[in-house]
Amino acid sequence: MNIQQHIISNIPVFDVQTTCGDLLEFFKENTFSHIAVMEKDRFLGVFSENDMDVVSSDSKINDYRYDLETFFVRKETSWLDVLEVFARNEANLVPILDEVERVVGYYDLTDIVSEFIDTPFFTDPGNILVVATGVKDYSFSEISRIVESNNARLIGGFITDMQNDVVQVTLKISTANFDKVLQTFRRYNYHIIFGNSDDQFLEDLKNRSDYLDKYLNV
Repeated sequence: MNIQQHIISNIPVFDVQTTCGDLLEFFKENTFSHIAVMEKDRFLGVFSENDMDVVSSDSKINDYRYDLETFFVRKETSWLDVLEVFARNEANLVPILDEVERVVGYYDLTDIVSEFIDTPFFTDPGNILVVATGVKDYSFSEISRIVESNNARLIGGFITDMQNDVVQVTLKISTANFDKVLQTFRRYNYHIIFGNSDDQFLEDLKNRSDYLDKYLNV
């Protein structure tokens, strides 16, 4: 998947000596969660929109340099790792750095999610299955074997939650022999969290996408 086509180069990077009044104007005019800050043309960190309530417009960003967060990605970062950075930092904008720590652009969460939704995981017909098992018992090779041993096809899968020593995995499986797949997972002591048709999953996805659009357009 080529996500580099979604690099945005027309969003500013603020110098650390810039007054916070300019930051206030930027966040007022946009719905982005963070913006990159540089010092001597090199990445210093990102300023969070959530911190704007405690700054004065006539102060400088440098006065708050120790409050900056330091997440970023590279141009060669895989799309899954980019999504992880978005999720881990609760951000909708992530800066992209080159080999000398300069900001070459940004990724917008909406663009990356749209790219993800266009993958075969979402576009190919099939059923969605969410299973849970102990972290120590988790094996994706075993999950694949369970699916394929029932003459079904595993279209894709990824970990969607991990807490309290329990891992949750979301799978997309071909519709053939789906009930047999469910029964086999139960025999192997997997907990079935969700097992339904693709139609219901896509409807849930559409509802979430509609909410995201509404949020971004507030």
